[in-house]
Amino acid sequence: MDGDFRTEFVREPQNLKQHPALVLNADYRPLSYYPLSLWPWQEAVKAAYLDRVDIVAEYDHVVRSPTTQIRVPSVVVLKEFVKPQKRVAFTRFNLFLRDEFCCQYCGSRGDLTFDHVVPRAAGGVTSWENVVAACSRCNLKKGSKSLRQSGLSLRKPPRQPGAEELRNAGRKFPPNFLHESWMDFLYWDTELDA
Repeated sequence: MDGDFRTEFVREPQNLKQHPALVLNADYRPLSYYPLSLWPWQEAVKAAYLDRVDIVAEYDHVVRSPTTQIRVPSVVVLKEFVKPQKRVAFTRFNLFLRDEFCCQYCGSRGDLTFDHVVPRAAGGVTSWENVVAACSRCNLKKGSKSLRQSGLSLRKPPRQPGAEELRNAGRKFPPNFLHESWMDFLYWDTELDA
């Protein structure tokens, strides 16, 4: 099985408009929580036909070819285990996920950018340990000043997250759409009904 197929999942919402399939690793855990590992139904059907996945749950919707009829998969599990990456890429998205999509100075959400704790003008580098999520207001207030000069303080010190830590952080942000057949395989940080 080629590596691209096993590790690539669709991230563009326009490709997931109808009947997306939740993709689980061979251990029955999602490949990713945020973004949630989903394939368009066509990819799930193709993978099942090529015997790369087992279908665990299905939609009521059926697709037909001239010789075959198949119910559209809603949950598929890979037959081969995909080892999770240990190294976390330093990207804007992962930085925001590490900081839980809130400003590390004031705690506000939305309209985020990133800020160098030690300004680049003062020799600060762009790294996990020196960059934090910041709202536009706090970023403008801090500018190229030190924390002390700006009067701001960090909610928590910036550091490089582990892969499992980032996966767990993603579980705090469920997507807008969750099909009922996926619920037994997803564990979100939400309050349970009594």
